[in-house]
Formats: sequence, C-alpha cells, structure tokens
Amino acid sequence: MRFLFFALLVLFSKPAAAETTLFPALNGDTGARTLVVYSALDAPLAKGMIEGFRRANPAIAVRYEELLTGDIYTRIIDETNAGQKTGDVAFSSAMDLQVKLANDGYAQESNMPMSARWPRWANWRNTAYALTFEPAVFVYHKPSFRNASPPATRAQFVDYLERNADAVQGKIATYDIERSGVGFMFMARDQEQFPDIWSVIRSMGKAGVKLYSRSAAILERIADGRAVLGYNILGSYATDWAARNPDVGIVMPKDYTVVMSRIGLVPKAAASPDLGRALLAYFMSAEGQTIMARDLHIAAVNPDVSGENTANAIQATMGAQLRPVPVSPGLLVYLDQVKRNRLVERWNAALQGR
Repeated sequence: MRFLFFALLVLFSKPAAAETTLFPALNGDTGARTLVVYSALDAPLAKGMIEGFRRANPAIAVRYEELLTGDIYTRIIDETNAGQKTGDVAFSSAMDLQVKLANDGYAQESNMPMSARWPRWANWRNTAYALTFEPAVFVYHKPSFRNASPPATRAQFVDYLERNADAVQGKIATYDIERSGVGFMFMARDQEQFPDIWSVIRSMGKAGVKLYSRSAAILERIADGRAVLGYNILGSYATDWAARNPDVGIVMPKDYTVVMSRIGLVPKAAASPDLGRALLAYFMSAEGQTIMARDLHIAAVNPDVSGENTANAIQATMGAQLRPVPVSPGLLVYLDQVKRNRLVERWNAALQGR
C-alpha cells in the first residue's frame, strides 16, 4: 500500500516550478536567440560552465531552468506529448531517467565533434552522453581517525563498525535509497558487484545509521563531527566539501568503486536543437571539461583533458576497481517498480537486522 501511495503521488503531482536564471547575450543584443537549459545542477555550480559558453558564443542568451531530476523527465514527456516545444538541452544525474528518454524516442541523435572519441561506455547511440565521472566514496571525519586509518574496503568498514560499536552509534550516515535517486542507484550497483553487501547494510543498521536524501546533509555532519563515517557518498560533492572543510576526508574504496555520471541530451522536441547541440558540444569540449574539473571539482571525461581530476587519471591509478555505470538501456532495470520495491524491502529488512 505504501508503494502504491508513492506511485500515485508521483503520477498526479504537478512538477515543481523551475528556478530560472537568465544570462543575457554578451554582445548586448536584447533580441538574441535564447538557449533553454533544463538542468538538475545547482545554478551557482553551473555558472562557470555557462559563462564559458557565453564567452565562446556572445550572440546567444541562456535561460537556465533548475529542476529536480524527476521533473526534467516529466516535463520533457508532457511537453512533447502535448505538441509543445521543450528545452534545448537536458542535463541530469538521473542516469536511468535520461536513458529512458533516449530509449523511448524523446531525445534526438546529436553527432558532436567529440562523438567518435568519447568513451564507449559514456555514449549511447550519439543520443545520450555521460559528461561527468563521479565515484561513490567513503567520507570520514579526520579528527576521529587521528589514531587509526579509515576503512578502505567494505570488509574493513564492517570491521570498524563492529570494533567501535559504542563510539560510532548514531554516527554513520548514508543516503536514504527511498528518497535519493543516486543512493538507490549506488545500492543497486552494490547488489550486483558485491554478494555480501547485506552484511554491510546490517552492520550500519546495528550502528544506528542515519539516512539522508541530500549529499550536503551528510557532508555537513561529517565536517562538524556529528557523523564519523559516510557510506557511498557522491565523490564530486565530497571533493568540493573537502576543499573547503579540512576535517572532511575521502577514501576511494579499494575493493571496488562505483562511478556514476550526469547525462546530457537534446530533447526530440527542442525549440532550438542547434543551440542545444552547441551547449552540449561545449560541455564535451576540452575547455568546458577543464572548467568543470577545476571549478566544480567533477572529474572530466574528455580524453584530451589532463590533470588528476579526470577519468583518465583516476582510471590509470585505480584500474579495474572502478565500475562505471554504462550509459545503456541496462539502466532501465532500476525503473522496474517490482524490482525496485523488492530491493527497498530487502534494504529495510537488513537495516533492522533481518
């Protein structure tokens, strides 16, 4: 009944209004063509990328509409089905929903300058492109580990919780997979990659794990010591917090590290698909990806970008332990409601020690 209520709520809820930021054309033309962006990335974070695009395209204005990932998906479908025009490009961390749009015909093929050289796992039929490389990491409160190393594998994570049961009670944090799309995806991949994952979840449940829907809520608690360990936290946000908070530490799990990506596509009903492709091309370019790696602390996918914060550098260091989620119809399994409910039920049972 609980899941039926949730499904009906999603079905009949009106999508939230977008938070819109307008960037005028740099050439001063008030009648300039306007690129419309549907994005789940916070506008302040995206600003550097948008400013770079505007410098390269001074005759184009940008309307940046910040939406929840589910609202991007719903809006594109609703507008297309109603015969209306949509945004010109969609950028979202909901990999499954973005691939479903592409798979169901709501995105158009976009042959980009970098298409042929883009990693195969990050390109589905020149229609949906993974633009970022974001590992799931362990985060920890550095002062709490002055006399010990933080866990670097899931087995060590469990061992630490068991050996420090009293000290860690109520101080472990992770995503609530019922409310966090990224958290659910990481958990689903854990189940595929690690047969003993349920021992990890049971150990966290025994330790009184606290569940959150947002990365910032977890990292804020790690930073001030209310939490000592965070499990499967989105690495891009963790890196940004660590750059500003010296007490936040990061560990890339050595047994395996799941990697997710934000996906960009041009909707089938885009009002100005040429402008959408222009922004997508910039986001894929060496210049755009360099800004992303440097300013947003999100690892670049473009093979021409150098430096530590790139997919190439991370793969060279970590090799086979990295498990990128490929951009493919295989992601659609996460949208199967029966399978989703089964995973959530098993998750809740494990947290309760069953």
